[in-house]
Amino acid sequence: MTTEERQLLSPDSDGGRDAAGQGAEAEVTVRAARIEDLEAIVDLLADDPLGARREGGDLAPYAAAFARMTADHGQTQAVAELSGQVVGTLQLSIIPSLTRRGTTRAQIEGVRTLSSLRGRGIGETLFAWAFDEARRRGAGLVQLTSDTSRGNAHRFYEHLGFVASHTGFKRDL
Repeated sequence: MTTEERQLLSPDSDGGRDAAGQGAEAEVTVRAARIEDLEAIVDLLADDPLGARREGGDLAPYAAAFARMTADHGQTQAVAELSGQVVGTLQLSIIPSLTRRGTTRAQIEGVRTLSSLRGRGIGETLFAWAFDEARRRGAGLVQLTSDTSRGNAHRFYEHLGFVASHTGFKRDL
């Protein structure tokens, strides 16, 4: 199994029914995003209270950013698919660093799972892919930031082994 396309069985939270209501567990596939996934990714980014205020609309700026990302070998936008539908996404950035004795860092941003499918293991599958990919690319540390209002996300990240060890700051330019 490669990290480029990782297939895992996703545990369901509704007694073993898949997204279509069938009786078997559904297979989640994680892969690098393609330009044809862009609209679904933007929809996922807008599928929460914070994103609803700042995401969506004209796809042109997203397409320009996606082109810049795909040209940079340190950037990967990943998507999770369930039954052929994009149901999750995250951005993985590989960052060379001099700190921590030159440890390469992996930064995870823009994590989203379709709100109607949360709790089914899709986020865990995305993160398992990201951890494997980060290790494969030489990272010794993975980090992320999360808006202070995202309490459920913080509990999820702690469940995955993340520690709230730093205070983050942002400034618009």
